[in-house]
Amino acid sequence: MEQYTVTGMSCAACTARVEKAVLKVNGVDSCSVSLLTNSMGVEGTAGADEIIAAVRKAGYDATLKKTAKNRNAQSFSEEETLKDRETPVLKKRLIASLGFLLLLMYVSMGHMMWNFPLPGFLSENHVAMGLLQLLLTAAVMVINQKFFISGFKSLMHRAPNMDTLVALGAAAAFGYSTFALFAMTDAQVKGDSEAVMSYMNEFYFESAAMILALITLGKMLEARSKGKTTNALKGLMKLAPKTANIIRDNAEITVPVEQVVKGDVFVVRPGENIPVDGIVLEGNSAADESALTGESIPADKTAGSRVSAGTINQSGFIRCEASRVGEDTTLSQIIQMVSDAAATKAPIAKAADKVSGVFVPFVIAIAVITVIAWLIAGQTAGFALARGISVLVISCPCALGLATPVAIMAGSGMGAKNGILFKTAVSLEKTGKAQIVALDKTGTITQGKPEVTDMIPAEGINETELLSIAYALEKKSEHPLARAVSQKAEQEGLTAEDTEDFQIFPGNGLAALLCGEMILGGSYKYISGKISVSESMKEQSQKLSEVGKTPLFFARGSKLLGIIAVADTIKEDSPRAIKEMQNMGIHVVMLTGDNERTARAIGKKAGTDQVIAGVLPAEKERVIRELKQKGKVIMVGDGINDAPALTSADIGIAIGAGSDVAVDAADVVLMKSRLSDVPAAIRLSRAVLRNIHENLFWAFIYNIIGIPLASGVFISIFGWQLNPMFAAAAMSLSSFSVVTNALRLNLFKMYDSGRDHKIKKIVKITTEKENNSMERTLKIEGMMCGHCEMHVKKALESLEGVQNAEVSHKTGTAVVTLEKAVSDEILKNAVEKEGYKVTGTE
Repeated sequence: MEQYTVTGMSCAACTARVEKAVLKVNGVDSCSVSLLTNSMGVEGTAGADEIIAAVRKAGYDATLKKTAKNRNAQSFSEEETLKDRETPVLKKRLIASLGFLLLLMYVSMGHMMWNFPLPGFLSENHVAMGLLQLLLTAAVMVINQKFFISGFKSLMHRAPNMDTLVALGAAAAFGYSTFALFAMTDAQVKGDSEAVMSYMNEFYFESAAMILALITLGKMLEARSKGKTTNALKGLMKLAPKTANIIRDNAEITVPVEQVVKGDVFVVRPGENIPVDGIVLEGNSAADESALTGESIPADKTAGSRVSAGTINQSGFIRCEASRVGEDTTLSQIIQMVSDAAATKAPIAKAADKVSGVFVPFVIAIAVITVIAWLIAGQTAGFALARGISVLVISCPCALGLATPVAIMAGSGMGAKNGILFKTAVSLEKTGKAQIVALDKTGTITQGKPEVTDMIPAEGINETELLSIAYALEKKSEHPLARAVSQKAEQEGLTAEDTEDFQIFPGNGLAALLCGEMILGGSYKYISGKISVSESMKEQSQKLSEVGKTPLFFARGSKLLGIIAVADTIKEDSPRAIKEMQNMGIHVVMLTGDNERTARAIGKKAGTDQVIAGVLPAEKERVIRELKQKGKVIMVGDGINDAPALTSADIGIAIGAGSDVAVDAADVVLMKSRLSDVPAAIRLSRAVLRNIHENLFWAFIYNIIGIPLASGVFISIFGWQLNPMFAAAAMSLSSFSVVTNALRLNLFKMYDSGRDHKIKKIVKITTEKENNSMERTLKIEGMMCGHCEMHVKKALESLEGVQNAEVSHKTGTAVVTLEKAVSDEILKNAVEKEGYKVTGTE
């Protein structure tokens, strides 16, 4: 996405006009304009010159923001772009306007209503008084000439905006009052005192000036509040150090941070900010990373540790090598994500955009109809004009345009401060609508750091021999379980022997040649399909699975060497986080490649609603597609082997990203490994969505009530009549109230579950994977030994649809795991053909 800075916009009608103009450019796929940040995001192949030309043709101006890809674009600081330049300018305009307005009100209303003293030449000469009012009003109009320049320029481009409404209202009041002044002058020359007094009452100079002053006041309050919504983003930008102390030619020099290149060695003293991302070469310290991750506890840093730009070195002196600089640093990527989220539009904003596109012409038409209607009804031109002016100035497209972006910016900023990064406005909106959350087990629910818990050697094999063979096989694998076995062997001081023809069977096991002999390792299903496994070993395996441990079988040649059990501990906050999601009405599913027993044991400890076991990495995406048929799905994983599933889900959340925040497959990135950030993200999304609904409600209801009130619809019913000055005040406050409401999000407690609201609970979901994993238990008579078990096992596993069969002559049972529906009759016939009798099926 290319980002542009757009100037000259004043309301939602302007953003709609710019978007419409840019979307007409060949090669533009999508365009999103933000009134809040005066930015535009464009995707497609169109050139920057064509896009800028289209914006200028629409009556506005645009410049391409400088990024790593656009070195030739206009150079500027992102922080400078967000700097509030509007408020000081508007403040000066307001002070000057109020000075002339107070004098005007004293002359026009103070003398007339409260008999305030005036110089004799004014009190006795009504033409002089009218002329002074004209001059004072003209001064206010000149001070606020931007309304007229922007408003009439937009009108000429056939794209009227909020400034057009203000300009037309003020110009109409001033023009009619000027006409009344000339008519009064003529009447005074003719000596018609009654006409003079009549025309005096037709003056609306003070209304014209008051409209401009009040709208300026509203715009100033709005600009100030808008500036506060970007505080979180500006706070992140301020973290970026301006200089770095680097080592060059064996000397320490201070250079601007822009001059640091990858591979430079830099030093950081206690209390200093780390200038770029790097790797610690020497020294020990603790880094305060709270500004990036929201984690209040400082992270220990030793040789080999990663450090991030913008974090604070708290205690020791460290030397580091720069690994990522400029826009590649973690801090820059976070800033870019928050900025991109503000530059995109949430689906909920589309309705407001459609209304905004036709709102101003619609209001102008209503104002004209109002004037004509009152004239036909027999009212004076002054009365009819006052109603039309009121319609023009009370209508507020700004409130509609700001309702969504201010809430999105405030929400994404709040998330960023807590290490929760929403990539787009769409992801911020959709996260809160989730009905199902699918959690990958390893690294999400559990720590992702399995450890060896048990070693059960087969008869005639000792633990050292079992671990040595396992180490030789597992050392070449990158799987977390393999790393656990390797780590245990290294702790025991063992050395791995070299293997040949190493093979990986994803989700099943490993094979290799050791000294010319085949060695195997993996699940019971994999090993039992290759060699015979004794009943006692099988029972040991089941006991380990029932307590949440993963049994790994190892064999050499045709002989079983034993079992090594590995377990991954559940994160401390996982059960609480899962419970919080369930309290929100969300159905929580755990996905794992573990066998059914192990998976259910872990799922029970964690408290998930559902466990889908035996899911190979390649199958996760299919399971997510099935879950999506039941409701909106969030997939939470580590963003590496979960990439297809993250992409397939309605919202993909990458957890524990740390410094690698640019996880392409994810819509939301969690910098920490805490599962509690998932319900926090959902909670924040719901709060933002609720805030947007409130903003849109007030924006729409304000106009729905305000326009009829201003046009005089309620005069005959209730006697309600709205002065144009009060209409202007109402317009000023409408946008201010919307922005102020969005600022409440800065006070939102995203980790507080006390006020969670349940959505409609999803009923029990059964996926194809679970249907494919149905179990049947056959009661069999006639089995006497292990050979009998092998006959029954082979007979059952030869059937289409049978995934696995665990047979025991001691208990007289065969537990059959099915990949698809297989009738009891087929299972029974297969066993009885081998000479055994099936007495029942469960």
